[in-house]
Amino acid sequence: MNIKEIQNLIKFVAKSGAQEVKLEMKDVKITIKTGSTPVHIESGGLVQQIQALPTPAINSIPDSIAPSAQEEAHKNEERIAEEDKLITIKSPIIGTFYRKSAPDKPSFVEVGDVIKEGGVLCVIEAMKLFNEIESEINGTIVKILVDDASPVEFDQPLFVINPS
Repeated sequence: MNIKEIQNLIKFVAKSGAQEVKLEMKDVKITIKTGSTPVHIESGGLVQQIQALPTPAINSIPDSIAPSAQEEAHKNEERIAEEDKLITIKSPIIGTFYRKSAPDKPSFVEVGDVIKEGGVLCVIEAMKLFNEIESEINGTIVKILVDDASPVEFDQPLFVINPS
């Protein structure tokens, strides 16, 4: 079980309202308690503790709170829902990230550009070979996470795209 799966499990338990959840697999034991108690994870003798943060219940806002605070909470809820839709494009190889095909050429994409499936996002140079990284989805570029001419690692996030 990787850290992302554990984080998703913690979020799920926090949203479900359960007080305590225990999960045991062949080499991993996880106990999640909501509130101020930590999460215990045992993996082959190694024990980690992760603090489970209580999530605010947006639906249970008291009437005494000003309407602007309720609107703010609703906007935050919409923003979180929109962020969940975003897709991160990651580097398939180790190399040097370039936003342009040549120094005198324009960048392949900018923030706000609409990209089609198969459109070139960037190039990554690895061992004197320039590999074009193409989009696997249609969407709009939300963020470019790497500076031009920077080294990148395998599976490093490069772009955030809002799919269309």
